[in-house]
Amino acid sequence: MRHRHDMPFGATIGDDGATHFRLWAPAARRVDLVAAAGATTLDIPLQGGDGGWWSARVEAAGAGTRYGFRIDGGTVVPDPASRANPDGVHAQSAVVDPLDFDWGDERWCGRPWEEAVIYELHVGTFTPEGTFDAAAERLDYLADLGVTAVELMPVAAFPGSRNWGYDGVLPFAPVAAYGPPDALKRLVHAAHARGLMVLLDVVYNHFGPEGNYLNLYAPQFFDPQRHTPWGAAINFDGAHSRTVRDFFVHNALYWLEEYRFDGLRLDAVHAIADASTPDIVTEIAERLRAGPGRDRHVHVVLENDRNEARYLARDASANPRAATAQWNDDIHHAAHIVATGERDGYYADYAAAPLWHLGRCLAEGFAFQGERSHYRDDAPRGEPCAHLPATAFVNFLQTHDQVGNRAFGERIAAFADAGALDALAACVLLAPSPPLLFMGEEFAASSPFLFFCHFGPDLARAVTEGRRGEFSRFERFRDPEARARIPDPNAPETFARSKLPWDELERDPHRRAHARFRKLLALRREHIVPLLPRIGRGGRFSVLEPGLLRVEWPVGTSSRLHLTANLFAGHAAAASAASGRLIHAHGVAFTPGTNVQLPPWSVLWTCEE
Repeated sequence: MRHRHDMPFGATIGDDGATHFRLWAPAARRVDLVAAAGATTLDIPLQGGDGGWWSARVEAAGAGTRYGFRIDGGTVVPDPASRANPDGVHAQSAVVDPLDFDWGDERWCGRPWEEAVIYELHVGTFTPEGTFDAAAERLDYLADLGVTAVELMPVAAFPGSRNWGYDGVLPFAPVAAYGPPDALKRLVHAAHARGLMVLLDVVYNHFGPEGNYLNLYAPQFFDPQRHTPWGAAINFDGAHSRTVRDFFVHNALYWLEEYRFDGLRLDAVHAIADASTPDIVTEIAERLRAGPGRDRHVHVVLENDRNEARYLARDASANPRAATAQWNDDIHHAAHIVATGERDGYYADYAAAPLWHLGRCLAEGFAFQGERSHYRDDAPRGEPCAHLPATAFVNFLQTHDQVGNRAFGERIAAFADAGALDALAACVLLAPSPPLLFMGEEFAASSPFLFFCHFGPDLARAVTEGRRGEFSRFERFRDPEARARIPDPNAPETFARSKLPWDELERDPHRRAHARFRKLLALRREHIVPLLPRIGRGGRFSVLEPGLLRVEWPVGTSSRLHLTANLFAGHAAAASAASGRLIHAHGVAFTPGTNVQLPPWSVLWTCEE
C-alpha cells in the first residue's frame, strides 16, 4: 500500500513521469526553476498564471532532484511546500516521490480516543542518536510501559541541527537532522505494528525567525497589523487568505494521508488571529474528519490558553464536532502548587485554592470557565465546560513547556516532594481524562530539558540575551551574574545535556518510579478504560480542609467512580466512608465498608457498582 497527498503547490511527480512544480508568488515579477539532477542542471522560467501562481512541467527532474526558485533574477529560495530539504532550510529542496514507500498490508485504523495514554517526546533528545530510526527502537519499551499514543514534538524543518521544533519554516519537510522522510514513515509504521497511535505537534500560528523566505515573494502570507509573541501573524482572514488557509489545511491532510499519522496537536491556537467563519482551527478539524477520518480514528488536540470550550463540542452521538481534546494547563498549574508550593507567575491564579482548582479540573475540565485571571490583568478566561466529557481534556504533571520554560530546565522530580508527586500521579493517571507523560517522567529522569536552538550568529546572540532577560523579573535572577548562569540556548552542550539518561532505568530510585508508572497504567487499562464509554458528564468534587479531595464521576445510570485523596503533608482531618470495589490504594490500607483516615499523600480509587 502506498500513499500520496495531492496538493496544489510544491513538486509532484505525475502519472506521466514528469514533475510538476507550482509556487504561489503573487509579489514576484519573474520566477525561475533552478534544479540539478545528477550531472544535469536546469534553469527554466516558470509560467505565470492567475492569482499569483507560477508553474512548470519538467521531465528530467525525478526523485532526488535538488531544486529551488529564483525570485526576480536574485535570491534562490527553497520550496515552501518542500517534502525534503536535505541540506537545511537555506539550501535547495529535493523532489520526493511518496509512492516509493511501501507501507505493506496496512490494516491500521487507529484507536478510539478513550484508550489514549500519550507520551510526548522530542526526537532529537529522546535517544542518544536523536533520529527517527533510533526512536523506533524504543517503541517496544513504550508499549510495555502502557503508552498507547506517541506524540512527537514538531518535526517540520527548522534552522540548524537542534531546536524544540517550534521554529519550523518548511512545514511539509521533516527536519533532515532526524533522518530522511522515509525514516519518519518507518517510525509511524513501526508504531502502528505495536498498536501505538502517533500524533504530531504542528505549528500554524507563526513561522520561525530564520529561513523563512516568504516575504520575498508572498508577503500576503502575513498580516502586518497583527503580531504573535514569536513574530508576524499569519493571514487567515484578510485579502488572499484563501490560498494561505489552503496551505495549512493541506499540511494537516498531508501528515495524516502521506505519513499516516493518527492525529495532530495544534500548538498555541490562542495565538492565531482569525475572524472567519469557520475559523482555520475549525476548518482543519472538519477537513480531517471528512477526509482520513472517514475510514479510521483521527484525533485533533489543541493547545489553547483561552480555554474556549466551543472547540470541544460534541454532536448528538457524542462525537467531536471539531477538536477531540485540549491540553489542560489548568490541572498542571494547580497540581504544581500542591507538589512544590511555587506560586509566582501564572501559578498565582491558583495559589489561593490549588486543591479546589485541581478538583474542578478532574471533575469538570477547566479550572477557569469564565472567571477573571489576575495574571492576565483581570480579564475573563475560559468558557463553561462541565457539559463536556472528561475525555475532552488531556491531563498532565509535566510537558516540554512546563519543564523547558524553567531557567534551568529542571523536571519536577528534582525539586518537588516525592510523596506528593506519587500521589498526584495516582490521581492523574487513573482519572477518566487521557493522561500525558513527558519523556523520562516515568522514571524520574535526572536530565533537564533545556531551551535549545541553533541559529546564525546574529540571531543566536539576540536569542541568548533575550532568554536570559526573560527571567530578570524573578528575584533570584535580578543579578546579571545570576542570569549569566542560565544555559546558552545555542551552545551544543545545552542540547546534549537534555538527552535522556536511559541507563538510569537500571538503578533506583528511577527503576522504582518506572515500576510505579507501569503499574498505574496497567490499572488504568484494566479498570478505567472499560468504564470510559459509560462515564457521563456531571462529575462532582468537594474539598475538605486541609487537604482532603473527593471527586466522583457517574458511570452509566447506577454506578460511581470515586477518588478520595489526602494531598497534604498531614493526616486528613476528616475520616472518609469508602465504598465500592477497590481499584487502587496508594499509601493507605482499605477495607470495604469501613471508615478510612487517609495518611499524608495517600490516594484511594473505588468503583461503586
